[in-house]
Amino acid sequence: MKVALHCRDSYSKANRMLGMISRTIAYRHPTVLLNLYKSLVRPHVDYCSSVWNPYYVKDIELLERVQHRFTRLFSELRNLPYDDRLRQLGLWSLQKRRNRTDLIELFKLVKGFSSTPWNVFFHKSENNVTRGPRKLLKNLCHCEAVFSF
Repeated sequence: MKVALHCRDSYSKANRMLGMISRTIAYRHPTVLLNLYKSLVRPHVDYCSSVWNPYYVKDIELLERVQHRFTRLFSELRNLPYDDRLRQLGLWSLQKRRNRTDLIELFKLVKGFSSTPWNVFFHKSENNVTRGPRKLLKNLCHCEAVFSF
């Protein structure tokens, strides 16, 4: 499974939901549209994002395009830059949301609030020069797939 394919599928589903909202909702009050966006559209681009967090800029921009299109539904915000529209609506960019989710998951791992121990994914750095004794490094991935035919 490729992350790019998943990003394209998520973008497609979220875009369809956003199109349905823009076609069917005549009363475009910001709170109504924000609630619809948060409950119907954003779950498609946020679901399990800690697992498939996009790395390539093209995938990040593809997913961000959904929220960009949503912010343009508001006629009074159309001529503002994207970052200003997000600020006016009280939204974060999807990349910032994914980073925040990753940090929360790391906090849960380190503090023991998760059933998975943190040393499965990370190890302590031997070099304590720059960040003190709590510098974590990602473990290298090892694929031990055995195929039998």
